[in-house]
Amino acid sequence: MSGVSLQNVSKSYGSLTVIPDLSLDIAEGEFVVFVGPSGCGKSTTLRMIAGLEKVSGGQIFIGGRDVTWERPKSRDIAMVFQSYALYPHMNVADNMSFALRLAGTPKSEINERVLRAADMLELTDYLHRKPRDLSGGQRQRVAMGRSIVRDAYCFLFDEPLSNLDAKLRASMRTELALLHKQLERTMVYVTHDQIEAMTMADRIVIMKDGVIQQVGTPKDVYNTPVNTFVATFIGSPSMTLLPGELSDQSGSMCIQGSGFELPIPDRLKSRAGASPTKAVTMGMRPEHFAAEARTAAFAPVDLEVKVAEYIGSSQFLAANLGGQDVTAAVEVGPEADLLGDGQYFFDTSRLYLFDRETGRAL
Repeated sequence: MSGVSLQNVSKSYGSLTVIPDLSLDIAEGEFVVFVGPSGCGKSTTLRMIAGLEKVSGGQIFIGGRDVTWERPKSRDIAMVFQSYALYPHMNVADNMSFALRLAGTPKSEINERVLRAADMLELTDYLHRKPRDLSGGQRQRVAMGRSIVRDAYCFLFDEPLSNLDAKLRASMRTELALLHKQLERTMVYVTHDQIEAMTMADRIVIMKDGVIQQVGTPKDVYNTPVNTFVATFIGSPSMTLLPGELSDQSGSMCIQGSGFELPIPDRLKSRAGASPTKAVTMGMRPEHFAAEARTAAFAPVDLEVKVAEYIGSSQFLAANLGGQDVTAAVEVGPEADLLGDGQYFFDTSRLYLFDRETGRAL
C-alpha cells in the first residue's frame, strides 16, 4: 500500500480522548486537506502522522511501511509549520540546506538541491539574504524550500499561511497548488480556513470533535454535504438553515415554514417521501438567491433586508425571512443601488433537506 494510511488511529491524553477512532487512506501523490474548527483534532492527526505525537491506538503507514512507532526522522516526511522557524543568523541558502548539512550530504548535492528548490520557489535572487530582509511570503517560501530540498516521500503542512495577510495568503495558495503539481508528492495540509481547503485540495477531510464528518472532493462536499455541520462549514457565506415541515398538497410535495412554502426538487422527492418524520431542516445557500426569477425553479420569498453590503457585481444581504435570519448573495451588477425589503427568488432546485433530529442529509 502506498501513500499514507491511518487505520483505527486514536489519541488520548489521560482520560481525555481527542481522536476516538480515525481511519483514512491517502493515495500516493494526492493533496489532502484536513479542515475543521479549532479543537477538532486536525493538527493532532497531522502530528501523529509526523511522529510528533504518539498514537494511543491503531497503526500509521507511509509508503506502505508501518511507521507507527518510528521516530519522525525515519518516516521520510518533511513538515512546514505555522511558524517559519528560520535561523535568523543564517542566510536563505544556509537555512534551506541546514538539515542536509547535518545529515552529511555531499556539498555538490546540497548546492544542486538548494538551487533547484530556489528556482521552483522563485528565491534564487534571495539566497544570500537573511530572514530579516525578507517579506512574510518570502520567509514562508524559505520554510517550504527547507522541506523540498529533503526530497521527502510525504509533505506535511500545519496551517502554514495563517500568519500572512489575506492578499498574500491567496497568492501562496496558488504557489502551493503549483508546487504540488511540480513535485508530484503526497501532501497533507491542515487548516481552519475552508477557502484554502476548497481551492487547493484533491480531497477534503472535514473533522469535528475528533471524528471525520465527510471525505470528498471540493465539489462533493459543497454540493452534497452529508450533514448540517458540513453544510454550514463549507461555503462562504455559510448556508442558512431553517426549520420546516414536509407536506404533500394535491400530489405536490413541498416544505412549509415561517414565511415560506417551497416545492421540493425532484432530486429530493423520493428521499423526502421516505423520511420517517415530517420535521426537517431546510438549507439555503446565499448564492442561490436572485433578484428575479431566472427559471421555473425560482420561487418567490419575501425578505426584510437589515443590512446590504456592496461587493461589486453582487450584494450580500443580512435579511429576515418569516422572523428568521437568512443570508443572501444577490447578483445585481456594479451600478445597482443598495437593495432593500421586497420580493426575491430562491432556486428551489438547489434546496437542501436534513433530518431535524440527527442533522443527516435526506
